[in-house]
Amino acid sequence: MAVVGRTTAGRRVLGYVSQGGYAAKTVVADRDLIVLPDAVSAGEALAVLVQGVTAWHLLRSVARIRPGETVVVHAAAGGTGSLLVQLARQFGAGRVIATASSKDKRALALGLGADAAIDGDAEGYRERVLDANQGRPVDIVLDAIGGPVLDSALDTLGYLCRLVTYGTSSGQPATAIAPSRLAVDTITVAGFWLVPLIARHGAAGTALNELLDLTAHHRLRPLVGAEYDLGRARDAHEDLLGRRTKGKLILRP
Repeated sequence: MAVVGRTTAGRRVLGYVSQGGYAAKTVVADRDLIVLPDAVSAGEALAVLVQGVTAWHLLRSVARIRPGETVVVHAAAGGTGSLLVQLARQFGAGRVIATASSKDKRALALGLGADAAIDGDAEGYRERVLDANQGRPVDIVLDAIGGPVLDSALDTLGYLCRLVTYGTSSGQPATAIAPSRLAVDTITVAGFWLVPLIARHGAAGTALNELLDLTAHHRLRPLVGAEYDLGRARDAHEDLLGRRTKGKLILRP
């Protein structure tokens, strides 16, 4: 969980904690702290540390995006998805296709730079994605939904393409994938979770520095959603589970 605070000298700092994020005060290791640029708000910084670094590694480290490729971003109005749409464009994607559950969320994704925004429901998914890509298979799918949506996403990939899973918000298991199915078109299916990466290398690093710089220069717009007093943490979780939120949710101590 990302936290923002001040040093005894009054400098704003951004930090990562694996526990203690629901407290008024917490202890953060030095390697997980970074001084914030003045041009980056606390809300933007909170979004960048967890969701932003996740998005950076999904595209750079795991999917290894190449210029001109078509990228499909699931849940594109969420904290990670909204940053994936923008970063895919920054990193040279030729076409970005966003999926979202409502018209206003799809409109938001288009406003962030997606070329097309479609309903992300599993039924009819393949047809909608291919239609949004002029009938061609896509190169990269970034999925945090899982279940039948992940199953359908596999059918949209072409030769030497990649699907990266980083969550299962649907709560449903995907169908087991036969290795022979992947071999036919040389498809890669990979996973990513931020916590082990931070445990090994700390929160600060190339990804976070680049993201903060992009934000400070208004080339990246982290979405700051609703803010809740710490005592309303349960409301925040219920809104999140009910898919009523956009962007990064903030708890204020």
